[in-house]
Amino acid sequence: MCLFYCHSNGSRAQMDSSCTTQTIISFPTGLTGVVPTQRNRHRAGSRSQEELPFSGDNSSTAELMSRYVSLELGYGVPKDGWRICLAHEFKEKRKPFQAKDVSLSNIVEHIGLGVRYLKWWYKKTQIEKKAPFIDMFRAIPLRQIYGAPLGGIGGGTITRGWRGEFCRWQLNPGMYHYKTVIANQFTVCLRRGGQTVYQQVLSVERPPTLQGWNWGYCGEYAFYHALYPRAWTVYPLPGQNVTLTCRQVSPVIPHDYQDSSLPVAVFVWDIENKNDYPLDVSIMLTMVNGSGHKDDKSGGHWNEPFHLEKAGESVSGVLLHHCTTVNPYTLCMAAREQSDREISHQTAFSPKGTCGVLWGDLIADGRLDSPTGSSPPTQKGEKVAAALAVGCPVPAQGHNDLEFSLAWDMPNITFGSREREHVRRYTRFFGTKADAAPSLSHHALTHYRLWERSIEEWQRPILQDSSLPSWYKSALFNELYFVVDGGTVWTELPEDSDVSGGLRSEDGGLPAQPAIIKEYGRFAYLEGQEYRMYNTYDVHFYASFALIMLWPKLALSLQYDIAGSVVSCDLTERLHLMSGRNSPVKVKNVVPHDIGDPDDEPWQRVNAYLIHDTADWKDLNLKFVLQVYRDFHLTQDTQYLQDMWPICQAVMESEMKFDTDGDGLIENSGYADQTYDGWTATGPSAYCGGLWLASVCVMCKMARLVNNEAAFQRFRDILDRGSAAFDKLLWNGQYYNYDSSGQDLSNSVMSDQCAGQWFLRASGLGDGQFQAFPKEKICSALKSVFDLNVMSFAGGQMGAVNGMRPEGVPDHSSVQSDEVWIGVVYGLAAIMIHEGMLEEGLRTAEGCYRTVWERLGMAFQTPEAYCEKGIYRSLAYMRPLSIWAMQLALDTSQPRDQITIEIFPMRGESGPGLCSEA
Repeated sequence: MCLFYCHSNGSRAQMDSSCTTQTIISFPTGLTGVVPTQRNRHRAGSRSQEELPFSGDNSSTAELMSRYVSLELGYGVPKDGWRICLAHEFKEKRKPFQAKDVSLSNIVEHIGLGVRYLKWWYKKTQIEKKAPFIDMFRAIPLRQIYGAPLGGIGGGTITRGWRGEFCRWQLNPGMYHYKTVIANQFTVCLRRGGQTVYQQVLSVERPPTLQGWNWGYCGEYAFYHALYPRAWTVYPLPGQNVTLTCRQVSPVIPHDYQDSSLPVAVFVWDIENKNDYPLDVSIMLTMVNGSGHKDDKSGGHWNEPFHLEKAGESVSGVLLHHCTTVNPYTLCMAAREQSDREISHQTAFSPKGTCGVLWGDLIADGRLDSPTGSSPPTQKGEKVAAALAVGCPVPAQGHNDLEFSLAWDMPNITFGSREREHVRRYTRFFGTKADAAPSLSHHALTHYRLWERSIEEWQRPILQDSSLPSWYKSALFNELYFVVDGGTVWTELPEDSDVSGGLRSEDGGLPAQPAIIKEYGRFAYLEGQEYRMYNTYDVHFYASFALIMLWPKLALSLQYDIAGSVVSCDLTERLHLMSGRNSPVKVKNVVPHDIGDPDDEPWQRVNAYLIHDTADWKDLNLKFVLQVYRDFHLTQDTQYLQDMWPICQAVMESEMKFDTDGDGLIENSGYADQTYDGWTATGPSAYCGGLWLASVCVMCKMARLVNNEAAFQRFRDILDRGSAAFDKLLWNGQYYNYDSSGQDLSNSVMSDQCAGQWFLRASGLGDGQFQAFPKEKICSALKSVFDLNVMSFAGGQMGAVNGMRPEGVPDHSSVQSDEVWIGVVYGLAAIMIHEGMLEEGLRTAEGCYRTVWERLGMAFQTPEAYCEKGIYRSLAYMRPLSIWAMQLALDTSQPRDQITIEIFPMRGESGPGLCSEA
């Protein structure tokens, strides 16, 4: 029976596109239903900006909240974070960069690459039936819907949209599925005096399915607020004098290596009853057994209720067993039993048709039937869902809360090759038998308050720092989503694994099983959700600050894995798409580009990237050396330094061959042989030359620490000669030229030209004996970058463009020189802060945050790049985690209360451009 949207004669009321409230009518059967009625709404457009509850010094946030019509602030919602009204629509709709966006001149230059890529793409997709590691023809379209992901690190993720959708799934490791499962919803039921007075799906959607449910919650009455790893959605219920605040909590806790690995999340519903009479309130969670993937209909899936009592606490819920051939898992909805809570369930229902029976079951008495026993396995072509409802009394003018947990248990995983089975990190604490979902739920519901206490203690010093702007606080924590939702895997090291690369410790190599990997497991995250390569090292160089500052054991574990692959080799010949030449997959004593594709067999087969032969890249070896010392500086782990020293010597020895003229400075080889893999460099360059000098500098420092005077003297000599050559060949009096080729565009201003100095400063170096660059030249270069790449680009409102001509126009010579790389911009802001240019650094980074999060609708999917107009490239990318380098710079630079901070208005004037003495 349809119990809503009906008149008493049973006809369906027509709904228009405006928001509605609900009233109650009685049906002949005696049940109550909810019908929408038109009301005169007080539109946000009729209110002054000062009247809006969320306006203030943040005009862009006010724009995101401009359609919010309620004055309700929600329960316990913090001031700082990313906030948006559920009715907001982003005006700008960008398109992904694809092959058709390459300019004619670049097409002519790269015609061979295009042909070879097309042949490779056809073979991969049509013959091997595999997904390309980069798909230039089927880029993911922009969906401006995503919110904070659910779950801890490395156990798979489920992303909820900011409107409440369950819409992005990464349960199979590293492989993403973008599907909104419309039946996955929260529903509220209000009862007064034994009668249901209001029942509503808490979704703004009006889907063509499930027509027996009351859809179309008015988005103008709700807002979403994210401060990762938590998020809040505030629902003032129109006409009911009741406000619901849903708080979403995931166990992402710095320096925690147990609960942070758990594949769980908790939803706490705070209910505020502002009426003069009590109410009974129920919340129902419905979930489909699956993720919206085609295997949801493969058959054999089944559900069952459960009850678990442990340590004096009991939880009840429903298990949804998803019995696929590869990587089967169990979803679990659960609630904690308490004296004034009533938990009920529906073990199984079909999520197609009207689903009016389930709706009527809840509306009748605020609870579900709670049948015993399991559901039969589904037939092929059939889907099954389950529901869990929790109810409680809420006193007049009072408050109560309800708790739900969602867990997913996929303990044993295989990657695309199906060659090896891996076990996830959380199995160390909850077992590998695929029966942990009830225990995970119990643990989550009884520990989430401890998680929140730890999260608050971690975030409080930054949030309470009044010298920091609000946008920065939002960016810092919300960009951290990628540590969890970067296709991340965290596994135990198999007993038969040898990460030494074949070079044992007695021969100057690594232990077969380094203690840190044995204790803390293996960690890998993708370059991006669209660029499917694990631990892409040239990009991790930027992103690594988040790990080394928050989970340093994972950062060091990753470094040991990379070190082991340095001394290994795979001489299998393969075609590299840019050059058209065959060369080995991996040569010895060279840092790999990545540790593999999740659709293949990561760690076992490295270098999924095959556009360039990265054995000849100039930056990878240097980035390893720089990270080794930066990590030692921050952790003071002497065993790590001792283990890495011989590996650093090996990769620097390999790098020496790029100094072809013996002047102490390496040369680029006339192609895009570094992380800017579409931007050619010839001869000594600002980027690679700067990284080289910084690496030689830290080799000097490490040589002293390991008491190797001969190595110190050798690298000191190289540093002295290389620094002189760097200045002679690249310094033009204001900044370092892009390269020394003497070509027309060699004097472009590169935003990333001070990357080497950035890492020296982050490592406590850059002055005195361990200085590679004159301070006055670094300050002048940064001033040039700020004036040209920042303030002369897009009115100073979009961050720093990668390349800018001295005359103040972007460098259009390549597909990457006229892009903004968000992660590079955050790193640029960090070195500005290190060098005393705090105002400029904040202004530079602010442009990226506001562009991505407030203008383009790319929350929780920050891309690698965008251009001034039209396009973006590679959504949900690793590099923007470099924002944590800004925090390191703030933490280690002079106290901010001694600096007058003037956050520039977002318009085109230049700042003071001063370098203060650190």
